[in-house]
Amino acid sequence: MKTLNIRARSVSLPAFLPDATYGYVRSLTSSDLREVGVEALMMNAFHLMQKPGSSVVQSLGGLHRMAAWNGIIMTDSGGFQAYSLIRQNAKFGSLGENGIIFRPESSARKLILTPEKSIQLQFGYGADILICLDDCTHVDAPFQEQQLSVNRTIQWAKRAKAAYQNQLSSRRVDPENRPLIFGVIQGGGYPELRKLCAEALLEIGFDGFGFGGWPLDDQSKLLTDILEYTRSVVPAKYPIHALGIGHPVSVAACYRMGYELFDCAMPTRDARHGRLYTLKSPQAVPGRGDDWFGFRYVNDEQHMRSQEAISPGCDCPCCSHYSLAYLSHLYRMQDSAYFRLATQHNLRFMTLLMEQLRNDAPSS
Repeated sequence: MKTLNIRARSVSLPAFLPDATYGYVRSLTSSDLREVGVEALMMNAFHLMQKPGSSVVQSLGGLHRMAAWNGIIMTDSGGFQAYSLIRQNAKFGSLGENGIIFRPESSARKLILTPEKSIQLQFGYGADILICLDDCTHVDAPFQEQQLSVNRTIQWAKRAKAAYQNQLSSRRVDPENRPLIFGVIQGGGYPELRKLCAEALLEIGFDGFGFGGWPLDDQSKLLTDILEYTRSVVPAKYPIHALGIGHPVSVAACYRMGYELFDCAMPTRDARHGRLYTLKSPQAVPGRGDDWFGFRYVNDEQHMRSQEAISPGCDCPCCSHYSLAYLSHLYRMQDSAYFRLATQHNLRFMTLLMEQLRNDAPSS
Protein backbone atom coordinates (compact mmCIF):
# COMPACT_ATOMS: atom_id res chain seq x y z
CA MET A 1 0.00 0.00 0.00
CA LYS A 2 1.35 3.41 -1.00
CA THR A 3 1.65 6.04 1.73
CA LEU A 4 2.68 9.65 2.03
CA ASN A 5 4.98 10.05 5.03
CA ILE A 6 5.49 13.35 6.81
CA ARG A 7 7.51 13.54 10.02
CA ALA A 8 6.04 10.88 12.33
CA ARG A 9 2.74 10.78 10.47
CA SER A 10 1.54 9.02 7.34
CA VAL A 11 -1.57 8.81 5.19
CA SER A 12 -2.56 5.96 2.88
CA LEU A 13 -2.99 6.90 -0.78
CA PRO A 14 -5.35 7.69 -2.31
CA ALA A 15 -6.78 9.83 0.47
CA PHE A 16 -9.82 12.03 0.83
CA LEU A 17 -9.34 15.00 3.16
CA PRO A 18 -12.56 16.44 4.61
CA ASP A 19 -12.59 20.21 4.68
CA ALA A 20 -12.00 21.37 8.26
CA THR A 21 -11.77 24.99 7.14
CA TYR A 22 -11.73 26.65 10.56
CA GLY A 23 -10.04 23.75 12.35
CA TYR A 24 -13.03 21.46 12.62
CA VAL A 25 -15.43 19.38 10.54
CA ARG A 26 -18.94 20.53 11.30
CA SER A 27 -20.87 18.34 13.76
CA LEU A 28 -17.94 15.94 14.33
CA THR A 29 -15.19 15.47 16.89
CA SER A 30 -11.74 14.15 16.11
CA SER A 31 -12.85 10.78 17.54
CA ASP A 32 -15.83 10.74 15.16
CA LEU A 33 -13.49 11.32 12.24
CA ARG A 34 -11.10 8.55 13.25
CA GLU A 35 -14.06 6.18 13.71
CA VAL A 36 -14.97 6.47 10.02
CA GLY A 37 -11.39 6.06 8.77
CA VAL A 38 -10.33 9.65 8.11
CA GLU A 39 -6.54 10.00 8.21
CA ALA A 40 -5.99 13.60 7.11
CA LEU A 41 -7.78 16.95 7.14
CA MET A 42 -7.68 20.07 4.98
CA MET A 43 -7.69 23.35 6.89
CA ASN A 44 -7.44 26.87 5.52
CA ALA A 45 -4.82 29.45 6.49
CA PHE A 46 -6.82 32.30 4.97
CA HIS A 47 -9.83 31.58 7.19
CA LEU A 48 -7.87 30.57 10.29
CA MET A 49 -6.03 33.89 10.31
CA GLN A 50 -9.46 35.51 10.78
CA LYS A 51 -11.20 32.98 13.03
CA PRO A 52 -10.03 32.13 15.64
CA GLY A 53 -6.98 34.16 14.65
CA SER A 54 -3.33 33.22 14.31
CA SER A 55 -2.37 34.26 17.83
CA VAL A 56 -5.14 32.06 19.27
CA VAL A 57 -4.09 29.02 17.22
CA GLN A 58 -0.48 29.41 18.31
CA SER A 59 -1.40 30.01 21.96
CA LEU A 60 -3.33 26.72 21.87
CA GLY A 61 -0.25 24.87 20.67
CA GLY A 62 -0.98 24.72 16.95
CA LEU A 63 -3.66 23.05 14.88
CA HIS A 64 -3.01 19.46 15.97
CA ARG A 65 -3.33 20.23 19.65
CA MET A 66 -6.18 22.71 19.20
CA ALA A 67 -8.26 20.20 17.23
CA ALA A 68 -7.08 17.11 19.18
CA TRP A 69 -6.10 15.62 15.83
CA ASN A 70 -3.07 13.33 15.56
CA GLY A 71 -3.43 12.69 11.82
CA ILE A 72 -2.04 14.74 8.96
CA ILE A 73 -3.14 18.33 8.45
CA MET A 74 -2.81 20.06 5.09
CA THR A 75 -3.43 23.81 5.00
CA ASP A 76 -4.69 25.59 1.92
CA SER A 77 -3.18 29.01 1.32
CA GLY A 78 -6.32 30.99 0.53
CA GLY A 79 -5.77 31.47 -3.20
CA PHE A 80 -9.08 29.88 -4.13
CA GLN A 81 -10.94 31.88 -1.49
CA ALA A 82 -9.48 35.08 -2.93
CA TYR A 83 -10.67 33.98 -6.36
CA SER A 84 -14.17 33.11 -5.24
CA LEU A 85 -14.66 36.26 -3.16
CA ILE A 86 -12.63 39.01 -4.77
CA ARG A 87 -12.97 38.09 -8.43
CA GLN A 88 -16.75 37.94 -8.05
CA ASN A 89 -17.06 41.13 -6.02
CA ALA A 90 -14.29 43.73 -6.04
CA LYS A 91 -15.50 45.30 -2.78
CA PHE A 92 -13.88 42.41 -0.91
CA GLY A 93 -10.38 43.39 -2.00
CA SER A 94 -7.86 43.08 -4.80
CA LEU A 95 -5.06 40.91 -6.17
CA GLY A 96 -1.73 42.42 -7.13
CA GLU A 97 1.84 41.44 -7.78
CA ASN A 98 2.65 41.50 -4.07
CA GLY A 99 -0.28 39.38 -2.92
CA ILE A 100 -3.89 39.71 -1.84
CA ILE A 101 -5.61 42.55 -0.01
CA PHE A 102 -8.86 41.34 1.55
CA ARG A 103 -11.51 43.47 3.23
CA PRO A 104 -13.87 41.35 5.36
CA GLU A 105 -17.52 42.27 5.06
CA SER A 106 -18.79 44.56 7.84
CA SER A 107 -15.24 45.41 8.87
CA ALA A 108 -13.10 48.48 8.36
CA ARG A 109 -9.86 46.55 8.62
CA LYS A 110 -8.02 44.97 5.75
CA LEU A 111 -6.00 41.76 5.66
CA ILE A 112 -2.87 41.44 3.56
CA LEU A 113 -1.83 37.97 2.44
CA THR A 114 1.47 37.63 0.62
CA PRO A 115 3.24 34.43 -0.46
CA GLU A 116 5.65 34.89 2.43
CA LYS A 117 2.97 35.53 5.04
CA SER A 118 0.95 32.51 3.90
CA ILE A 119 3.95 30.23 4.45
CA GLN A 120 4.77 31.85 7.79
CA LEU A 121 1.18 31.34 8.96
CA GLN A 122 1.10 27.69 7.89
CA PHE A 123 4.44 27.04 9.57
CA GLY A 124 3.20 28.70 12.74
CA TYR A 125 0.06 26.58 12.73
CA GLY A 126 2.15 23.40 12.68
CA ALA A 127 0.63 22.05 9.45
CA ASP A 128 2.15 18.93 7.90
CA ILE A 129 1.64 19.97 4.26
CA LEU A 130 1.81 23.62 3.22
CA ILE A 131 0.37 24.97 -0.03
CA CYS A 132 1.81 27.98 -1.85
CA LEU A 133 -0.35 31.01 -2.47
CA ASP A 134 -1.52 30.98 -6.09
CA ASP A 135 -3.58 33.15 -8.42
CA CYS A 136 -6.70 31.17 -9.23
CA THR A 137 -8.85 31.70 -12.33
CA HIS A 138 -11.98 30.27 -13.91
CA VAL A 139 -11.35 27.76 -16.67
CA ASP A 140 -13.27 29.93 -19.15
CA ALA A 141 -11.17 33.04 -18.49
CA PRO A 142 -9.43 34.33 -21.66
CA PHE A 143 -5.86 33.41 -22.53
CA GLN A 144 -4.40 36.74 -21.41
CA GLU A 145 -5.94 36.40 -17.95
CA GLN A 146 -4.74 32.80 -17.66
CA GLN A 147 -1.25 33.81 -18.73
CA LEU A 148 -1.17 36.55 -16.10
CA SER A 149 -2.35 34.04 -13.50
CA VAL A 150 0.39 31.55 -14.46
CA ASN A 151 3.13 34.18 -14.37
CA ARG A 152 1.93 35.46 -11.01
CA THR A 153 1.58 31.95 -9.61
CA ILE A 154 5.17 31.12 -10.63
CA GLN A 155 6.57 34.32 -9.09
CA TRP A 156 4.59 33.73 -5.89
CA ALA A 157 5.82 30.13 -5.79
CA LYS A 158 9.46 31.32 -5.95
CA ARG A 159 8.83 33.69 -3.06
CA ALA A 160 6.94 31.03 -1.09
CA LYS A 161 9.76 28.51 -1.53
CA ALA A 162 12.30 31.09 -0.34
CA ALA A 163 10.12 31.86 2.70
CA TYR A 164 9.85 28.13 3.37
CA GLN A 165 13.62 27.73 3.31
CA ASN A 166 13.97 30.72 5.64
CA GLN A 167 11.51 29.16 8.08
CA LEU A 168 13.42 25.87 8.06
CA SER A 169 16.65 27.72 8.76
CA SER A 170 15.37 30.14 11.41
CA ARG A 171 13.45 27.41 13.25
CA ARG A 172 16.37 24.96 12.89
CA VAL A 173 14.11 22.24 11.55
CA ASP A 174 15.80 18.89 10.93
CA PRO A 175 15.24 17.56 7.38
CA GLU A 176 13.28 14.55 8.67
CA ASN A 177 10.99 16.81 10.70
CA ARG A 178 10.13 19.34 8.03
CA PRO A 179 6.61 19.84 6.68
CA LEU A 180 6.09 19.22 2.98
CA ILE A 181 5.37 22.06 0.57
CA PHE A 182 3.15 21.84 -2.52
CA GLY A 183 2.97 24.16 -5.53
CA VAL A 184 -0.25 24.77 -7.46
CA ILE A 185 -0.47 24.37 -11.23
CA GLN A 186 -2.61 27.02 -12.94
CA GLY A 187 -3.34 27.61 -16.62
CA GLY A 188 -7.09 27.20 -17.00
CA GLY A 189 -8.07 25.14 -20.02
CA TYR A 190 -4.88 25.86 -21.98
CA PRO A 191 -2.50 22.86 -22.09
CA GLU A 192 0.49 25.03 -23.06
CA LEU A 193 -0.01 27.19 -19.97
CA ARG A 194 -0.48 24.18 -17.71
CA LYS A 195 2.78 22.75 -19.06
CA LEU A 196 4.59 26.06 -18.62
CA CYS A 197 3.39 26.38 -15.03
CA ALA A 198 4.19 22.76 -14.14
CA GLU A 199 7.71 22.94 -15.58
CA ALA A 200 8.47 26.18 -13.74
CA LEU A 201 7.23 24.75 -10.43
CA LEU A 202 9.24 21.56 -10.95
CA GLU A 203 12.34 23.68 -11.46
CA ILE A 204 11.67 25.62 -8.24
CA GLY A 205 11.31 22.31 -6.42
CA PHE A 206 8.30 21.09 -4.44
CA ASP A 207 7.30 17.88 -2.67
CA GLY A 208 4.00 17.65 -4.52
CA PHE A 209 1.56 19.65 -6.58
CA GLY A 210 -2.07 20.63 -6.78
CA PHE A 211 -4.36 21.04 -9.76
CA GLY A 212 -5.37 24.68 -9.50
CA GLY A 213 -8.49 26.40 -10.75
CA TRP A 214 -12.12 25.40 -10.98
CA PRO A 215 -12.21 21.72 -12.11
CA LEU A 216 -15.70 21.81 -13.71
CA ASP A 217 -17.12 23.33 -16.89
CA ASP A 218 -20.25 25.48 -17.06
CA GLN A 219 -22.33 22.29 -17.19
CA SER A 220 -20.73 21.09 -13.93
CA LYS A 221 -18.93 18.31 -15.79
CA LEU A 222 -15.41 17.30 -14.85
CA LEU A 223 -12.69 18.83 -17.04
CA THR A 224 -11.32 15.40 -17.85
CA ASP A 225 -8.97 16.37 -20.68
CA ILE A 226 -7.14 19.17 -18.87
CA LEU A 227 -6.99 17.21 -15.62
CA GLU A 228 -5.46 14.25 -17.42
CA TYR A 229 -3.01 16.45 -19.31
CA THR A 230 -1.90 18.26 -16.17
CA ARG A 231 -1.19 14.96 -14.43
CA SER A 232 0.82 13.82 -17.46
CA VAL A 233 3.27 16.74 -17.25
CA VAL A 234 4.16 16.02 -13.62
CA PRO A 235 6.47 13.02 -13.02
CA ALA A 236 4.66 10.11 -11.39
CA LYS A 237 6.95 10.18 -8.35
CA TYR A 238 5.29 13.40 -7.18
CA PRO A 239 1.88 13.22 -5.47
CA ILE A 240 -0.68 15.50 -7.06
CA HIS A 241 -3.76 16.84 -5.30
CA ALA A 242 -7.06 17.32 -7.14
CA LEU A 243 -7.96 20.43 -5.19
CA GLY A 244 -11.69 20.87 -4.62
CA ILE A 245 -12.73 17.59 -6.24
CA GLY A 246 -15.04 15.54 -4.01
CA HIS A 247 -17.90 14.01 -6.00
CA PRO A 248 -17.32 10.25 -5.60
CA VAL A 249 -17.54 9.56 -9.34
CA SER A 250 -15.11 12.41 -10.09
CA VAL A 251 -12.72 11.21 -7.39
CA ALA A 252 -12.64 7.71 -8.88
CA ALA A 253 -12.05 9.14 -12.37
CA CYS A 254 -9.22 11.40 -11.20
CA TYR A 255 -7.55 8.59 -9.28
CA ARG A 256 -7.34 6.59 -12.50
CA MET A 257 -5.61 9.58 -14.09
CA GLY A 258 -2.97 9.48 -11.32
CA TYR A 259 -4.31 11.90 -8.71
CA GLU A 260 -3.87 10.65 -5.16
CA LEU A 261 -5.14 13.40 -2.85
CA PHE A 262 -8.61 14.94 -2.78
CA ASP A 263 -10.47 17.47 -0.68
CA CYS A 264 -13.89 19.04 -0.90
CA ALA A 265 -16.69 20.37 1.29
CA MET A 266 -19.27 18.54 -0.81
CA PRO A 267 -19.66 15.28 1.17
CA THR A 268 -20.16 17.03 4.51
CA ARG A 269 -22.32 19.80 3.03
CA ASP A 270 -24.48 17.21 1.24
CA ALA A 271 -24.95 15.34 4.50
CA ARG A 272 -26.17 18.44 6.31
CA HIS A 273 -28.66 19.13 3.54
CA GLY A 274 -30.10 15.63 3.45
CA ARG A 275 -28.24 14.21 0.43
CA LEU A 276 -26.70 10.90 1.43
CA TYR A 277 -24.31 8.72 -0.55
CA THR A 278 -25.22 5.16 -1.47
CA LEU A 279 -24.31 2.27 -3.70
CA LYS A 280 -26.99 1.68 -6.31
CA SER A 281 -27.22 -2.01 -5.46
CA PRO A 282 -25.78 -4.46 -2.91
CA GLN A 283 -23.62 -5.88 -5.73
CA ALA A 284 -22.16 -2.52 -6.75
CA VAL A 285 -18.48 -1.95 -5.94
CA PRO A 286 -17.38 1.59 -4.99
CA GLY A 287 -15.49 3.23 -7.84
CA ARG A 288 -15.81 0.28 -10.20
CA GLY A 289 -17.81 0.50 -13.41
CA ASP A 290 -20.09 3.31 -14.57
CA ASP A 291 -23.24 2.78 -12.52
CA TRP A 292 -22.34 2.24 -8.91
CA PHE A 293 -23.09 5.54 -7.15
CA GLY A 294 -26.33 7.23 -6.16
CA PHE A 295 -28.00 9.61 -3.72
CA ARG A 296 -30.66 9.10 -1.12
CA TYR A 297 -32.60 12.19 -0.10
CA VAL A 298 -33.46 11.72 3.54
CA ASN A 299 -36.57 13.90 3.44
CA ASP A 300 -38.27 11.81 0.72
CA GLU A 301 -41.55 10.43 2.05
CA GLN A 302 -40.61 6.92 0.89
CA HIS A 303 -37.99 6.81 3.65
CA MET A 304 -40.31 7.68 6.51
CA ARG A 305 -40.97 3.98 7.28
CA SER A 306 -37.91 2.39 5.69
CA GLN A 307 -36.07 -0.17 7.82
CA GLU A 308 -33.09 -0.12 5.43
CA ALA A 309 -29.70 1.39 6.10
CA ILE A 310 -28.57 4.25 3.90
CA SER A 311 -26.15 2.22 1.80
CA PRO A 312 -25.61 -1.55 1.46
CA GLY A 313 -22.38 -2.75 3.02
CA CYS A 314 -21.64 0.47 4.89
CA ASP A 315 -20.29 0.00 8.42
CA CYS A 316 -20.59 3.61 9.59
CA PRO A 317 -22.22 4.26 13.01
CA CYS A 318 -25.46 5.29 11.32
CA CYS A 319 -25.84 2.31 8.98
CA SER A 320 -24.72 -0.08 11.74
CA HIS A 321 -27.40 1.01 14.21
CA TYR A 322 -30.15 3.12 12.66
CA SER A 323 -32.73 2.91 9.89
CA LEU A 324 -33.42 5.43 7.17
CA ALA A 325 -36.78 6.03 8.84
CA TYR A 326 -35.14 7.07 12.10
CA LEU A 327 -32.62 9.26 10.31
CA SER A 328 -35.46 10.86 8.35
CA HIS A 329 -37.23 11.58 11.64
CA LEU A 330 -34.09 13.21 13.08
CA TYR A 331 -33.71 15.31 9.93
CA ARG A 332 -37.29 16.54 10.04
CA MET A 333 -36.82 17.46 13.69
CA GLN A 334 -33.48 19.13 12.84
CA ASP A 335 -31.90 17.33 15.76
CA SER A 336 -28.13 17.60 16.13
CA ALA A 337 -27.85 13.80 16.11
CA TYR A 338 -28.90 13.83 12.45
CA PHE A 339 -26.01 16.08 11.41
CA ARG A 340 -23.49 13.93 13.24
CA LEU A 341 -24.75 10.59 11.89
CA ALA A 342 -25.28 11.80 8.33
CA THR A 343 -21.86 13.47 8.16
CA GLN A 344 -20.16 10.35 9.50
CA HIS A 345 -21.97 8.30 6.87
CA ASN A 346 -20.93 10.40 3.88
CA LEU A 347 -17.33 10.52 5.10
CA ARG A 348 -17.28 6.77 5.66
CA PHE A 349 -18.56 6.36 2.13
CA MET A 350 -15.55 8.37 0.95
CA THR A 351 -13.03 6.43 3.04
CA LEU A 352 -14.52 3.12 1.84
CA LEU A 353 -14.14 4.42 -1.72
CA MET A 354 -10.46 5.16 -1.00
CA GLU A 355 -9.99 1.64 0.36
CA GLN A 356 -11.57 0.12 -2.74
CA LEU A 357 -9.44 2.21 -5.09
CA ARG A 358 -6.33 1.04 -3.23
CA ASN A 359 -7.46 -2.56 -3.58
CA ASP A 360 -8.10 -2.09 -7.30
CA ALA A 361 -4.67 -0.55 -7.92
CA PRO A 362 -2.23 -2.87 -9.74
CA SER A 363 0.49 -4.21 -7.48
CA SER A 364 3.87 -2.58 -8.09
